[in-house]
Amino acid sequence: MKGRDDVRHLRVFLAGDSSVTSRPRSMAPMTGWGQVLQIFIQNAEVVNAARAGASSRSFVERGRLDWILENIAPGDLLLVSFGLIDMKPGDGRFTEPFGDYQRYLRKYVLGARARGAHPVLVTSHERRVFDDHGNMRRPLGLYPTAMRELAAGLSVPLIDLNEWSVEWWRQAGAEGTKQLFLYMEPGEDPNFPEGIADNTHLRGHGAVECARFVAGEMCAQGVLTSNHFRNLEAKVPEAAVEFLDDEVFEKLTKSRVGGRAASAEMSEALL
Repeated sequence: MKGRDDVRHLRVFLAGDSSVTSRPRSMAPMTGWGQVLQIFIQNAEVVNAARAGASSRSFVERGRLDWILENIAPGDLLLVSFGLIDMKPGDGRFTEPFGDYQRYLRKYVLGARARGAHPVLVTSHERRVFDDHGNMRRPLGLYPTAMRELAAGLSVPLIDLNEWSVEWWRQAGAEGTKQLFLYMEPGEDPNFPEGIADNTHLRGHGAVECARFVAGEMCAQGVLTSNHFRNLEAKVPEAAVEFLDDEVFEKLTKSRVGGRAASAEMSEALL
């Protein structure tokens, strides 16, 4: 990965769930860290194919990994971050941490490598869950551990966003973390007129700092050479966060499927 001369067409593909995905303007200020990763990346294009509500399993079964593998090129990167949805049972998205979760993650790793691209595994940031005594809980359980184990076994670079986020959430505490997650009072924002208390999804500041950590780790581990990074120490205001127009968001969501899923969708459209 080091010493690449031709960086003009280098792309960083993102496969992940709602913690990573880019958000439409109608959902602002909810922000995925993949939405703002480009702030810290230069001489490369970030292609955020993450999807809200996706697990490592459903992302594959709905053809979204196929789309990435059809478009990724030798020398590109594939950052993979799942776990928040994999733990939800009963809807076709659940995976066991040391079973299907690792099996599906292996598909991303081997698929990227087969195309000459470089996979990187990123553990999911933790949810905001505190008990009545202010102690932080870790509801993601064994999913980060399972990803760490797979990364070690396959010699894949690992960015441990989960462990880093746990330390930050603990320092910020039950009240301070409300400034990082999507907590809004009724009438505070027209997109959430009744207010919202969301312990899973971040707003701008939280997402920017998660993206900064991911980029910083990519730089420190030599995943890309230093000329691919910028703003790693810069102050980034929430106003710098850009949101997709809703029409663009819908178009990208529908178009980024490949393989059998895309063929089935096209056949259905022709009926």
